Amino acid sequence: MRIDLHTHSYVSDGTESPADVMRAAQAANLDVVALTDHDSMAGLEEAAEMAGGLGINFVPGIEVSCTHRGISIHVLAYWPDPSHPEIVAMLERTRAARIARAQEMVRLIGADYPLTWDDVVAHAGSADTVGRPHLADALVAGGAFVTRDDAFAEVLAGNSAYYVPHYAPDVLDAVRTLRATGAVPVFAHPGADGRGQVVPTSVIEQMASAGLVGLEVEHRDHSEVQRGRLARVAERLDLVHTGASDYHGTGKLNQLGENVTSPAAYKALQALRG
Repeated sequence: MRIDLHTHSYVSDGTESPADVMRAAQAANLDVVALTDHDSMAGLEEAAEMAGGLGINFVPGIEVSCTHRGISIHVLAYWPDPSHPEIVAMLERTRAARIARAQEMVRLIGADYPLTWDDVVAHAGSADTVGRPHLADALVAGGAFVTRDDAFAEVLAGNSAYYVPHYAPDVLDAVRTLRATGAVPVFAHPGADGRGQVVPTSVIEQMASAGLVGLEVEHRDHSEVQRGRLARVAERLDLVHTGASDYHGTGKLNQLGENVTSPAAYKALQALRG
């Protein structure tokens, strides 16, 4: 059984529709797939319908933007309640903050590069969550950079002079809320030091005490050293050891199924559903 529990559609920063992500999953010979768009559940119904028709076991999910003492942390949450008022409010506040942040970054970047808010809106298309990848796509379309990665390296990275932070819930509060409402939270790419500062193990311990269920150990952005460290942390804290692609369509090099979750780990996650 091939299980990929971390994918994105154009509802957030992927390049394909939720249905097309499921079609791509079938082409990649996946048996179980989660759609985990950033701070939005808007694509789950479409993805579930397509997955059902294709014979794929679908896992509804989200990737929640969080923070802890200034460090960005992403938490995957499986089987969230799309109507729970606490989850809805948390996601709506974050999406609104992302838009305000994107507009301010466009203002700053636009002083030096060909970029307007209309450009970003055009590239965001049907996205429910506007993020830096949409700015990157607009910059590429405008000829400022060749690829998304180039745009991130030059103007969109967290250490860039153009970078603007945005509101996100404290990760411990978010994990408590997700677990209390029946969702199953897993720390996404916890050792991806190329994305910015990585939280220390002590924070993972706090997250586990707050209700964290798993660690995404197998991920493209993790070195073998990081994978080994995280596997040991997961074992010591009795956290489920997962793996996934973090697929974004053509938006990133990540390919569906390049990292997977074991059937045993998937069953452990299922057993913890609210």
